[in-house]
Amino acid sequence: MSGKHPVSLNDIKEAQKRLHGVIRPTNLIKAGWLERQIGNSVLLKPENLQRAGSFKIRGAYNLLAQLSAEDRKKGVVAASAGNHAQGVALAAQLLGIKSTVFMPVSASIPKVVATKGYGAEVKFAGDVIDEAIISARQYCEANGSVFIPPFDHKHIVAGQGTVGLEIFEQMPEVKTVLVCTGGGGLLAGSALAIKEQNPKVKVIGVQAANAAAYPQSLKEGKPVALKVMNTIADGIAVGTPGDIPFGIIQDYVDEIITVSESNLSIAILQTLERGKLLVEPGGAAAVAAFIANPEAFEGPVAVVLSGGNIDPLLLERIMQTGLATAGRYLTVRIRIKDKPGTLAQLLTEIGGLGANILDIFHLRTDPMLALDEVAVNITMETRGVEHEDDVLNRIKALGHDAEVQ
Repeated sequence: MSGKHPVSLNDIKEAQKRLHGVIRPTNLIKAGWLERQIGNSVLLKPENLQRAGSFKIRGAYNLLAQLSAEDRKKGVVAASAGNHAQGVALAAQLLGIKSTVFMPVSASIPKVVATKGYGAEVKFAGDVIDEAIISARQYCEANGSVFIPPFDHKHIVAGQGTVGLEIFEQMPEVKTVLVCTGGGGLLAGSALAIKEQNPKVKVIGVQAANAAAYPQSLKEGKPVALKVMNTIADGIAVGTPGDIPFGIIQDYVDEIITVSESNLSIAILQTLERGKLLVEPGGAAAVAAFIANPEAFEGPVAVVLSGGNIDPLLLERIMQTGLATAGRYLTVRIRIKDKPGTLAQLLTEIGGLGANILDIFHLRTDPMLALDEVAVNITMETRGVEHEDDVLNRIKALGHDAEVQ
């Protein structure tokens, strides 16, 4: 099948040679906490530990390294809110090429600082990435610079495909590979690299349900643009599949599945807590798919962690969501009698069940309250869903009305 596509297995192998000594080796890591769920090997491909924090350096360097001397002098331009920006900036710095990156005005400060740290000139344009791309292309037309697309280019796809090449080299017995998917460059390249060597390996792409362009596009047989996207996984929030990746994915990928926002939050929490690895929402999509339905995947399984560039403020919110979803973080509103000793008794009962109270807030002005009542919002740490139920049942057994917030 490779002959009908602009990328071949040989292209990916040549990219691997080009990247030797440039990228950081990311050897597969055993994930015992996931293996116990299927009784077979599950290994993680930690591209969150790659240079610039994601797999993007692979494709960016592979493309930039093949530019002519004349094009290198013109400089390169990219548009990105994060990982592609950093990958292009680092690749350009390593090759001595001037780089300019257009970012939305809403881009997180850590990503802006990191991109500048790799030597790129950062320009802000628009509120969303599509507007930044328009500005970047206009800049190229005016200045003669070379635009570096994030996924829809044969050299980008070949570079990203080295991830799949490495997985097969390190784990030739692999039966299933789960890959985080946005525009499709990583999935397309990895699937081609693996399937050309062993067509029996099942390669599955994973998208955020609120930003999943591939399921409908594959159904219609052509790239179809999403009208709306709303996900914490900004790294894989791509409205339209790339033409080159789409064609390869049609032929080489077995399935595209989607994960919810709560799935992503739980995956980030578990990967950090159990795997000791920090991943961004988009980078956790493949883990989220496995956690949501582990029995669906035949082992040995390889799971790609595609990136680890996450804003600390977003991480804090995600961790709270993940803890709440896992029954580890409970906020409950309780109506109690407004008389001395009632709250103290309630807190004693909660503490006696082993819940750790984090915050208490009194509300006396709710018109739904009786004159002799007060509402108390209590936030606490719990040990899981069963413990959460025990706490709620005990509160109700004391005669209080309790509502989970």
